[in-house]
Amino acid sequence: MTRPEISFEFFPPKNIEASFRLWDTVQTLAPLNPRFVSVTYGAGGTTRELTREAVSAIHKHSGLRTAAHLTCVNATREETLGIARSFAEVGVTDIVALRGDPPKGETRFTPTDGGFANSCELIAALKETGDFTVRVGAYPDIHPEAPSDTADVEYLKRKFDAGADEAITQFFFEAETFFRFRDACEKAGIDKPIVPGIFPIENWKGARRFAESCGTKIPAWVIEAFDAAERDGREDLLATALCTELCTDLIEGGVDKLHFYTLNRPELTRDVCFALGVTPETRLENVA
Repeated sequence: MTRPEISFEFFPPKNIEASFRLWDTVQTLAPLNPRFVSVTYGAGGTTRELTREAVSAIHKHSGLRTAAHLTCVNATREETLGIARSFAEVGVTDIVALRGDPPKGETRFTPTDGGFANSCELIAALKETGDFTVRVGAYPDIHPEAPSDTADVEYLKRKFDAGADEAITQFFFEAETFFRFRDACEKAGIDKPIVPGIFPIENWKGARRFAESCGTKIPAWVIEAFDAAERDGREDLLATALCTELCTDLIEGGVDKLHFYTLNRPELTRDVCFALGVTPETRLENVA
């Protein structure tokens, strides 16, 4: 089996305890030599400053290529591009450009006065600067706001036409879901990289709620398997096995890059990477 290239997503800490957890996660996964790591942006832009601080710290102290999430929510164009420039000033030139979720209490995205109306506008503005590698989101299962079952492919093509360099998908439970989406994208003329997003399930109840909220289809067999594993106390074993099997199926189907949503809990992600033949290559030293 081909050894895949990997990348990891973290989220910014909101307190001291969470800061230690984030850094423990970085230290645990950095030796696996990821292509890059990314730091998320909270719903409604709520973690803007925390994201900036976390991105800067990881970039400075870990030596990892670090990507910052950037959204269109609750900011003007100039404010958003100002944040992007602040990343570039500290050497961070990778951006994950997203429209962003609505602020808490709102059900639909509404552009800020003077702000970007959608992710395509943000992507184009970032690429015009000439400073950034831009990654975007993609949806193998139908996005909850998509008007049709072809809209997600059409909108991803618009993102690439606006200048995006690579896409990372929302997570999914079966490799065939990704393969169908990949085939549809190729048929639509998309020829840029689409990287599967992988979600190692540390907590089944939380993962199920998250999947339902973002439109990810949950196969009945997955629900039955976790219900049985919970009764027997084998959730971690099942999660590791299912995630490893999913990644193996993807690799055997021609996938050479995987992006893991870690939730700042690195152990399961690390174990799956080990099972795929991704083993430590470097050590994180002399951190401050």
